[in-house]
Order: sequence, then C-alpha cells, then structure tokens
Amino acid sequence: MCIFELYNYKRNNQNIEFMKTCSEKFIFESNKEWEPAGEGVTRQIMGYDGQVMLVKVQFTQGAKGYAHAHYHTQTTYVASGKFEFTVDGETRVVEAGDGIYIAPDVEHGCKCLEAGILIDCFSPMRADFIGK
Repeated sequence: MCIFELYNYKRNNQNIEFMKTCSEKFIFESNKEWEPAGEGVTRQIMGYDGQVMLVKVQFTQGAKGYAHAHYHTQTTYVASGKFEFTVDGETRVVEAGDGIYIAPDVEHGCKCLEAGILIDCFSPMRADFIGK
C-alpha cells in the first residue's frame, strides 16, 4: 500500500537524500479492498502523501462515525446518501452534493440516515490509517 520514494537534490553544493511516503499514483476502486472502519463502516484510501490524504468511506443505514477529534484539518464531501453530522456541537443534516469543513481538534461525528459514501480529505495525512 505505502510506497517510499527516494528523492535526491542539491543544496549548497551538497547532495541531500530523503525518503518520501506516498501512495501509488493511480488507485483503482476495483483493485482496492474496503477496510473495516467501524460497525457498518468501510473505507478505501484513495491517495496520499505527507501533506494530504483522500479517503472514501461507505456507511450502511444507521451506522455511526462516533464523536472524535484529531489534529488534522478535514473536509468531507457527501457523494451519496444522507447523514446527520455534528461538528463542534452544531448538528445538521447533509446529503449528496453537500460538504462539511472540520477544523483541527474539533469534535465531530455522524449518523448515516440513508446508506451512502463520504469523501474525506485530511491534511496532513492520517498516518494512523496506513497499514491497517
């Protein structure tokens, strides 16, 4: 899943080498297994490097993304379905085509009202999702 690429560059006439963590360049849904992410919740990691991560999350009706917080900035796009989201104490119903912004360290969670898919973008990447 995770690729480490060796990068070389020159700075002040010195060769600098470092490893960069990133996903493959192309990730095809048909070749990517869904990972368990809670009861009634599965996910596919669709691309990342150290700065950003894109995750597709599938919910069955009634499934919950339990309240939590993390230091990452998160934006979520509702690709399908209907969800009740609570962000920083404010609860709203969102559906296909809607988006949610979640600032770092803000508590948030959701309940799936109609089965659907969320597209989450995190910055920086969620290192805790790699290798699970």
